[in-house]
Amino acid sequence: MTAKLLLGARWAAIAALGVAYSVLAHFAAANPHPDLFDAAVAIAPLLALAVLLAWRSPQRPWMLLMCMASAAALYAASDWLVQHFNWVFLLQHAGMQALLGLAFARSLRAGQVPMVSRFAAVVHGSLSPALARYTRQVTWAWTLYFAVMTTLSLLLFWLAPVAVWSVLANLLNLPLLVLMFAAEYGARLYFLAPSDRAGPLEAIRAYRHAGTRAAPPPP
Repeated sequence: MTAKLLLGARWAAIAALGVAYSVLAHFAAANPHPDLFDAAVAIAPLLALAVLLAWRSPQRPWMLLMCMASAAALYAASDWLVQHFNWVFLLQHAGMQALLGLAFARSLRAGQVPMVSRFAAVVHGSLSPALARYTRQVTWAWTLYFAVMTTLSLLLFWLAPVAVWSVLANLLNLPLLVLMFAAEYGARLYFLAPSDRAGPLEAIRAYRHAGTRAAPPPP
């Protein structure tokens, strides 16, 4: 029970941090008079990821030194960064949506295992024919979702005020993702037999651990 409570508290903290950063990022992107703090908000996730990768690297001291040097270079170019930091926001949002869409799309090629089928195999082991068909269709759905999000992000950034684009990229990004998961879960309950269904917690575990297990052969 204690382990479950700790796990729940951990996910709650992660969710709260994600929501807080989304709101902070929106205000930074929509600020008509941006400053260095707004630019720092934009690059904070990239720097945090770089530090994390450097910490896990076998060459930790040198990689951490490179991170410090990169941070110093960004500070030296702070005037330029303040003027263009919204491009960093665009890279994070549209770039991530495009990469995810590409990953799902590549798994639909002949001879490959659809991405969602891999996740389902972590939970169910071998897939029934109905579940194999369903997970392939859901992989198509996620591919289209990420393609639409990428297109909307680029069009709004180009055609609309940055504040409008930021509503999509920062405020609606997580809610839309949750809505997509909820819609897929509803479809799963409707189209699949009880033996082929998995609950939200099982799905989360599958998404976390799918990369650590070998993919099953194509159905």
